Amino acid sequence: MSETIQLAQQLLRIDSVTPNDKGCQQLIADYLAPLGFHIEPMPFGEVSNLWARRGTDGPLYVFAGHTDVVPTGPETAWTYPPFSAQIDGDMLYARGAADMKSSIACFMVATKRFVEKHPAHQGSIGFLITSDEEGPAVDGTVKVIETLEARNEKIDYCLVGEPSSDKQLGDSIKNGRRGSLSGTLTVHGVQGHIAYPELAENPIHALAPALEQLVHVQWDHGNEYFPPTSFQVSNINGGTGATNVIPGNVVVQFNFRFSTEHTPETLKEGVHAILDHHNLNYSLDWNLSGLPFITPAQGELIQAVKQACQEVVGYEPKLSTGGGTSDGRFIAPTGAQVIEMGPLNATIHKVNECVSVSDLEQLTEIYYRTLVHLLSH
Repeated sequence: MSETIQLAQQLLRIDSVTPNDKGCQQLIADYLAPLGFHIEPMPFGEVSNLWARRGTDGPLYVFAGHTDVVPTGPETAWTYPPFSAQIDGDMLYARGAADMKSSIACFMVATKRFVEKHPAHQGSIGFLITSDEEGPAVDGTVKVIETLEARNEKIDYCLVGEPSSDKQLGDSIKNGRRGSLSGTLTVHGVQGHIAYPELAENPIHALAPALEQLVHVQWDHGNEYFPPTSFQVSNINGGTGATNVIPGNVVVQFNFRFSTEHTPETLKEGVHAILDHHNLNYSLDWNLSGLPFITPAQGELIQAVKQACQEVVGYEPKLSTGGGTSDGRFIAPTGAQVIEMGPLNATIHKVNECVSVSDLEQLTEIYYRTLVHLLSH
């Protein structure tokens, strides 16, 4: 069995449900230290973070990822125990197999192979690993980046090992992500008996026309990198549960996934304008969890990954900005070129999450060749 698969199994057998790392990062550090990496744990709160760097010169190329996984759900629903890292045929089954401990194993072996063949390589190689990606993401990558920025340690290229592939390995990489802006809207009315509506004010009735307008707004048309901005309602709560009481308040939770055509400020202004137009008595709390970012297709990082994919799997990946958010949103604002490139995403967060063993061998080679193209000449 290859070193990549052995390392993947070691990591996958650790039940590191977010935000617990449970020793994964120590395993990674112990592997990297003999390769000449300076190891720097960066714990914040309950979160474990690892910053490891080999070299002091630029450019700085970073592998970024997370050791935390989502809960397994009912273990009895799994074909194999979710932390057994069982291999059946070509498939490796475990929570975190695709998202994204296997990518970290590929990072490690690719780096070892590269350092052994190119000990005097250009620039520096870094590992930025957190245990707070699947959770609130407040004490993880964002805090490490703040620390690096404070000491002017600048990342030039960053490859995040998130599962970006769609139908086959390397067919898609993420060169950007949409921003995510959430709102919790409370519309205030006057509670009363449902038989005496003239003595009450129904906030659900007041909200309805405004909500219909918000749903049907064409916020933008997207651009060459992004689809149009999306507005979606996730929750509506109002009423006491009784059938004869007009509620005093209704609470609506909604989210924008937005392109670079908008800023959080322009979206907020648009929402407030509609609510004010309908003369609502309301309060609105906002939460920005990530700004949109884009890495230009002509940049060195994308060109290196495209070339590596062409050499290993025989085709170039398409560029995509779809899907949710990732920790790339914390790294891109520093000016780094950021992409996500990893295994198939079909089983992430599902029962029987799995990854192809042969894909991991090829992914290791893609990561290795990316290093070669960027740092060996």
